[in-house]
Amino acid sequence: MRVDLFDFDLPSDRIALRPASPRDAARLLIVRPGGVEDRIVRDLPDLLQPGDALVFNDTRVIPAQLEGIRERDGAVATISATLHRRLAPERWLAFVKGAKKLQPGDLVRFGETPEACLLAALHATVISKDDDGVVLEFEFSGAYLDEAIARVGHVPLPPYIASKRPEDLQDRADYQTVYARDEGSVAAPTAGLHFTPDLMERLEAKGVSLHFLTLHVGAGTFLPVKADDTADHRMHPEYGLVTAETAAALNAVRARGGRVVAVGTTSLRLLESAAAEDGTIRPFAAETSIFITPGYRFRAVDALMTNFHLPRSTLFMLVSAFAGLETMKAAYAHALATGYRFYSYGDGSLILREAR
Repeated sequence: MRVDLFDFDLPSDRIALRPASPRDAARLLIVRPGGVEDRIVRDLPDLLQPGDALVFNDTRVIPAQLEGIRERDGAVATISATLHRRLAPERWLAFVKGAKKLQPGDLVRFGETPEACLLAALHATVISKDDDGVVLEFEFSGAYLDEAIARVGHVPLPPYIASKRPEDLQDRADYQTVYARDEGSVAAPTAGLHFTPDLMERLEAKGVSLHFLTLHVGAGTFLPVKADDTADHRMHPEYGLVTAETAAALNAVRARGGRVVAVGTTSLRLLESAAAEDGTIRPFAAETSIFITPGYRFRAVDALMTNFHLPRSTLFMLVSAFAGLETMKAAYAHALATGYRFYSYGDGSLILREAR
């Protein structure tokens, strides 16, 4: 499909720079076949039925934005790297702003700048670079490397937020779900940012079961689609895990007639990656680069809670596949006309499809 079919006008002032407070006070647009309804996130228990299942991505965001310097033959260059895929205990693949400044064998000192040397620096050697990014080998490995990254790194705010304000200490809390557990993402599963412990307790009291899987979100989620046709766009692989216990529990929900509601596009993409042709969800522990566009036949997910996405993005393509392009264009037109806030810190939507 032509990528320009997924374009729409989004004024820059509609991109939220801070989340709603409290989290579940964000607005929630209900998108049903034939119409929309304005609610708020804390209404969610009233919108779901006993026996439904919510599926959350419990990945934890790491401070994967690293700033440092490269010195070669007396020449100093400032380096900005976003880690996006772990290759080994001591190696990461990174997107680097100004990658042309780097050559294999270069030493990069993260945590240092030309103006000030910090005692707590983190050194890495450039191993290789290609269209996928730059491979960095760090001086530390495993948990020691994780600690060092946490010490010198910054929260990798999406470019559309980072271009308007710097990251600060509040983002360390705001850009993390309350149920985050398994470290490894460089971007938050943002639909989950709306949930509070109280809301989750109320959902369980309603008879809605809560389930968790893990998809480590890579920085590729921020990359624009540069191709003119969706067939020419390549997704970056991300590691996902669906345990046997979670798969069995969700299959039981569907067998009883309950709905599987994915919280976020990351949960949906992993569930669809794990699903068999008949909709049975299987255990899964591998990388996925699934790219969902209109025409895709959904097998495992009945409803989707997600934020509002950017024009021409793979995520707007996904929601258009889920509910129909014209339905989503109409829903987004309503959201823009009535003041909804977009993107990672913005408001949410609950997209309900026709019953199975």
